[in-house]
Amino acid sequence: MGLFFYLFTVAEFLKIYPENPNPKAIRTVVDTMLQGGVIVYPTDTVYSFGCDIRQTKAMERIARLKGLKLEKADFSIIFDDLSHLSDYTRQIDTTTYKILRKALPGPYTFILEANNTVPKLFKNKKKTIGIRIPDNNIPRDIVKELSSPIIASSVHDEDEIIDYTTDPELIREKYDKLVDLVIDGGFGDNSASTVIDLTNGRREVIREGKGDSSLIL
Repeated sequence: MGLFFYLFTVAEFLKIYPENPNPKAIRTVVDTMLQGGVIVYPTDTVYSFGCDIRQTKAMERIARLKGLKLEKADFSIIFDDLSHLSDYTRQIDTTTYKILRKALPGPYTFILEANNTVPKLFKNKKKTIGIRIPDNNIPRDIVKELSSPIIASSVHDEDEIIDYTTDPELIREKYDKLVDLVIDGGFGDNSASTVIDLTNGRREVIREGKGDSSLIL
C-alpha cells in the first residue's frame, strides 16, 4: 500500500534514451501503467500524457487534466506496429494500408473508422479513432512490453507563444502531483503530428504538423 500511495502522490522521473531504451526502465513504466498509472512520455513530435488503454480510470484522469470528461475526449492511441490495428479499427482497404505503411513510423496521426471496441473503451459513440506509430523507440517499446496500445494526448503549454512544453523537467515540475511518472527522453518538439483523415475513402489533411503530407498522399 505504501508504494501504491507513493506512486500516486509524487511522480517518478525516469531518464530513458530513445536511441536504445533500457529494458528495465521500460518495465518500470509498464508496471506503473498496469497499476492504473498515468505517465508523460516523449514521441517523435511533442510530449504526451499516456496510460494503458484498458485502464478506464486512468483515461478519466487524463481527460480531467485536459479539462474534459472521458466521453468528450478526443484521444489518439499509440501502436508499436500495424499488426494490431484490426483490434480497434474496421477493415482497412489496400490503398489506406499502403499509405500507413509508407508513413509509419512517423509524425502522423491517421483518423480511421473505429470498430465496436472503441466506443466501449471511451464510453461514447465514437465512430473514428486517431492512430499513431511514432518514430521514437520509447513509446513503441512501452506498447510492446505492455502488449496493449496506450493513450496519446499532447502536453500543452500555457505560454501564449509556445504551444507545447518541450522540457521534461518543466513538465515534471508542473505535473509532479498529478501524474505518476514522467519520462525524460530529451527535449521534445514544439510541432505536433500532421493529422490525416482516411475515413470513407477520404485523404483529407485536418492539421498540418511536423509530417509532410505531400510525401505520402
